[in-house]
Amino acid sequence: MAHYQQLSIEDREQIHSGLWEGRSLREIARELGRNPSTISRELQRNIKGERRRYTPRLAHLRATERIQTRGHRLRLKHAVIREYAIQQLKDKDYSPEQIAGTLPSVHPGYSISPEAIYQFIYAQYQRHGWGHCIGEDLRMCLKRRHKVRHPKFVPFKEEKGAIRNRVFIDDRPAEVDARIAIGHWEGDSMVSRQSLVGLNTLVERVTGLVFISKILNTTAEITTRAVTARLKHLPHQLRKTLTVDNGHENAGHQNIAREIKTKVFFAHPYHSWERGTNENTNGLIRWYLPKRTDFATISDERIREIEYRLNTRPRKRLGWRTPLEVFNQRVALKDGI
Repeated sequence: MAHYQQLSIEDREQIHSGLWEGRSLREIARELGRNPSTISRELQRNIKGERRRYTPRLAHLRATERIQTRGHRLRLKHAVIREYAIQQLKDKDYSPEQIAGTLPSVHPGYSISPEAIYQFIYAQYQRHGWGHCIGEDLRMCLKRRHKVRHPKFVPFKEEKGAIRNRVFIDDRPAEVDARIAIGHWEGDSMVSRQSLVGLNTLVERVTGLVFISKILNTTAEITTRAVTARLKHLPHQLRKTLTVDNGHENAGHQNIAREIKTKVFFAHPYHSWERGTNENTNGLIRWYLPKRTDFATISDERIREIEYRLNTRPRKRLGWRTPLEVFNQRVALKDGI
């Protein structure tokens, strides 16, 4: 199959001559060695307005501009969504997930995905962040402040080594999304580039209570052991579900379900906002343990201190009460105390 080449200015001049002489699109295409549909699309793009005239130089200029700006289309085209997103990024340090989640309540009838907001931010730069800024610098408003965004998506059907017998959050009880009852957790692993030692984090969705465990590595066996050790001491009604990502450290999900009678659900691949509580909490942990921290050098006492600080930190969404306070209160109500 021949490689497609863009029309040159000479090609466009020849198209103009052919039209002037009254030849058909097929005749013009045959002379250029092109498909008639190529000529048809060229004319549809460039014969506009009342004069209905094809101008080769203007058509070539438009084509050149399209090529130069390809991949840099304006995201968030609606002004209401765009202005809200920019305001929350700058003024309130909201993440794209938080912006997408709060938009419908602030502007009823409007919605946007977190992915569209990320694309809008990185569309301000040429070559996905490698080139110079052609808009407004919003990357520093993101928690992780990545200068470039590396593509992560792998088609689901081609996913290699997929974890067996996963149950996705589509089948998760409705009360989990509603954040009505406590006992629904999100889990994740935090890794260190400096060593194999990592952290396992478990966050309760309603209260924000977090358990942080230092683990020797992020294998499925070690992760399963850490999760069961932290959750098994809770009453069963306080460990109803656990939602995790598709990392292979979660391949032991069936062992977790069997050992502590907790239903495990998986977020969809590359949908980090489906575990937004955990992602936000990991960001708070990074305030104490910045990137490039070697977790092997952090003592268990320090990990417990960080866990305690986060669990006794007043939260606006809890009416300025702490996660530990609200969790204990809800537990007392369940026990009829």
